[in-house]
Amino acid sequence: MEDKKTMTSEDPTKDQSVPESLVATPKEDDQNNKETIGETTRTILIAVFLALLVRTFLFEPFNIPSTSMVPNLLVGDYLFISKYSYGYSRHSIPFGMATFEGRFMPEQPERGDVVVFKLPTDTRIDYIKRVIGLPGDTIQVINGRLYINDELVDRKAVGMMEYKKEIAGTAKAMEYIETLPGGVKHTIYEESDEGPLDNTIKYKVPAGHFFMMGDNRDNSRDSRVLDLVGYVPFDNFEGRAEVLFFSTNGSANLFEFWKWPWAVRYSRIFSRIGNGTTLKESGR
Repeated sequence: MEDKKTMTSEDPTKDQSVPESLVATPKEDDQNNKETIGETTRTILIAVFLALLVRTFLFEPFNIPSTSMVPNLLVGDYLFISKYSYGYSRHSIPFGMATFEGRFMPEQPERGDVVVFKLPTDTRIDYIKRVIGLPGDTIQVINGRLYINDELVDRKAVGMMEYKKEIAGTAKAMEYIETLPGGVKHTIYEESDEGPLDNTIKYKVPAGHFFMMGDNRDNSRDSRVLDLVGYVPFDNFEGRAEVLFFSTNGSANLFEFWKWPWAVRYSRIFSRIGNGTTLKESGR
């Protein structure tokens, strides 16, 4: 006769206690959440601090919105300026937080440098132009020709070019290679030698100021327009344009991601700007 054994089925979770040390209480959960939020906040603050540090003392990005620097800088170019090239003024500090006067660790700009500066008549606006006149220089344009200290600046014709205008359409201009005093060469565009700014008064650059001009001479409001730009104080200089890090021809909108690969000007990315370096885009 077989013995019958009664088998009992027990819930493995029953009668099994979990050590209290492994049970998270609501108080501990709140503490863990606070620690996570604190770590995230610290990470964000460190990242913001480092970004501000780089932007203030090393490099700051800008984009080109107009054709005033064609053919060397095009609409849709994105570039870095070096903040340390000329030392630091109150305009070097982001968001207008600084109020001191003068420059700290100043280095003099060179003729031919491409510079981002605060517009003297409205320092909320950034301009980018080329240094043409140094303190004490005289500058004049006569029949489209540039004179520095009463000496005619040499230019050599390259040929007729066509470029895209800011909004729509194209324009034709003669391209020249211009050689500034000191030997800096760069390209300029002239649509004619009879434009509104092709015959000017003789300008005398004051001490501590610079005379700035765009490379697209007939489409640039620059130091020749005294009531808008005029002589630019050295303190208004934000930095020297150094390198392009991105460039788009504008054929793709932000949400047209499928067009992005064909909108990028790959040949211009990582091109240096420097002093007198030509950045023409071939086949534009």
